[in-house]
This record gives sequence, structure tokens and C-alpha cells, in this order.
Amino acid sequence: MSRCGEPDVDSYERVRRAYAEVMTTPAPEPHSPAMARLADFVFAEVWQRPGLSRRERRFVTLACVAAADAEAPLRDHVYAALNSGDVTITEMREAVLHFAVYAGWPKAARFNMIVDELWDRIHRDRGQQVPPPERMPSLDTPVDPEERLTVGEQAFKDINCLPFAPTRDNPYSGAGILNFVFGEMWLRPGLGRKERRLITVTCVAFQDAPYPILSHVYAALKSRDLSFDEMDELALHFAAHYGWPKAAHLDQMISEQKQRVTEEWAAEDR
Repeated sequence: MSRCGEPDVDSYERVRRAYAEVMTTPAPEPHSPAMARLADFVFAEVWQRPGLSRRERRFVTLACVAAADAEAPLRDHVYAALNSGDVTITEMREAVLHFAVYAGWPKAARFNMIVDELWDRIHRDRGQQVPPPERMPSLDTPVDPEERLTVGEQAFKDINCLPFAPTRDNPYSGAGILNFVFGEMWLRPGLGRKERRLITVTCVAFQDAPYPILSHVYAALKSRDLSFDEMDELALHFAAHYGWPKAAHLDQMISEQKQRVTEEWAAEDR
């Protein structure tokens, strides 16, 4: 930064390069020293760190900007994720569905509309026809209601690393949690489990949901779908895109669950 407080042209050059690499568009000129410093931290520092890949960071970022109702950033990051090829359209659509379950259908509806708009724009800009929608992937989950609930119960146990599952005796846990969330959504083939973990932890973190933060951070670590270092990096990336106060709560929970998981692994080894 220059002495008068204006962004220094030479020092901002690394931000331009980093921003263009991440966002697949030229970096805007900073209109204030604060924005220059923020852009430097977010794009030239956080996005360049080795703890998570650029592709993995996309899923954390998309959940953050969709949850924040930040129209311009959501458009920018959906465009960048698709235009870069880091996220396929199938994965993006699955990310929207996963986000809908953990962050709410109204926010996801906006997210989904923007995905459709920008998928069309990317192809128009390239002078290409928008490909027809891919066929819905066939699922191996049972059609029979009782069998489906049984599958959901086992998936709940496997994904949450718990020896029990919710009861079937009410619509929330039976039709919602067991039948759909774990009986179908977590088992859908369009998105990997690690990517679903990244979206889920991000969603429960911005909602400050005490038990879901605990359970999903624990499960992501205990399953080894996310390493300790990757979870720490998720917290930093989340802080950069959603804010430090909520990230501080997430970071505290990560620390506690690391200790819990470490003790459980040690007991299992004995």
C-alpha cells in the first residue's frame, strides 16, 4: 500500500493474477484500501493455501455466498466454478440439492436459478449450444418403503459414525431424515462424500446450530473424509467468505472434536 493510503499498483499485481486464476475474469480495480487488503488476503493468500484444493474450496465458497444472499458474489462464484471446469454441471446441481437440505429450499431456489442462467451464459459466450440436461442418475436405493427406511438407517449410522439411528415414528425423522436425507440424498452418485462434507459443515456453521456442528464436524473427522488439516483449512476459508465470529465458533468445535476423535482412535487401537 502507498503512504497516502491508496492501493499500491505493484503490490496489487499479485492480487490481479490470483483473482483472475480463481474467478476466471479480470480483477476489478480496488476502490478503497480496505477492499485492496481484503482482496489480497482472500485471493492471494487464502485461495492459494495448500490445505484444500481450489476445487474443494469452491464448495465451501458456494455454500457461503448462497447462504449470505449475496447476489453478485453468488453469480461470480457459480460462473467461476463452472467456467474453470473445477465443478461439473452435474456436481453443481447436486451441490444445490445438498445445500437445500442443510440451508433451506428458498435460498437454494435462488442458487438453482443462477446456476441455470450462468450455465447458459457460459455456452453463449463460447458460441456453443447449451447441451441438453443430463438424465437423472439411477439410484440403487430401494423403492419399497420399509427397505428404504432400513437403508436410510444404515446410511445414517455410517455417515454420522454413530451406532444408532433416529426412530421412524414421526415425519421429520422418518420421511425426512431416514427416507430422503440419508436414504437418498447422501447416497446420490452426482457428488462425492467429501464434497458433501464440505457443504454440510459450511451450512451448519453459518447457522450456529450447536448439535449439527458437533455431529457433522465429528463425523467428517472420524470417517477420515476430512483430515485434521483440511478441517482447519475449511474453517479459515469459511472465515474469509462468511465472517470471523461464526468461524470462531466452528474453530472451537473443531478443536474439541479433534480431541474426541483422537481419544477414540487411541482407544480403538488398544
